[in-house]
Amino acid sequence: MAGKYKNPPILLVEDNPIDIDLTLRAFKKRNLTNSILVARDGEEAVNYIDIWDKGAQTPLVILLDLKLPKVDGLEVLKIIKEHPKYTTIPVVVLTSSSDSKDIERAYKLGANSYIVKPVDFNKFVEVASQIEIYWNAINEPMK
Repeated sequence: MAGKYKNPPILLVEDNPIDIDLTLRAFKKRNLTNSILVARDGEEAVNYIDIWDKGAQTPLVILLDLKLPKVDGLEVLKIIKEHPKYTTIPVVVLTSSSDSKDIERAYKLGANSYIVKPVDFNKFVEVASQIEIYWNAINEPMK
């Protein structure tokens, strides 16, 4: 899906303003050229499906927190991965939960990666760099 566009956005699904700011600053420090869209709760994230159905560009990758208001992150993951048109969008769970049940359930629902959020900014920049390198340089998107 994302492969047909030159610089698809990244969708960040995160309700914590501090983590949103940290993520945006980390990507800015990496000079990421993709725009970052932010959904501040699970319902807002699920609403992107209607936006994509109306022709908006699908994201290169979705960075998904699990602990979200309105619709839980695991439910968001399930809805996206069960959708016939958007199931191939890579979803990276980026959360503070290191609970083995959350990790197992996320992978069973189709998460492409599971990253426990670092609290240190430099570690977060490193995570942002790894996400950027993987999804922009290494990964071959579906065309």
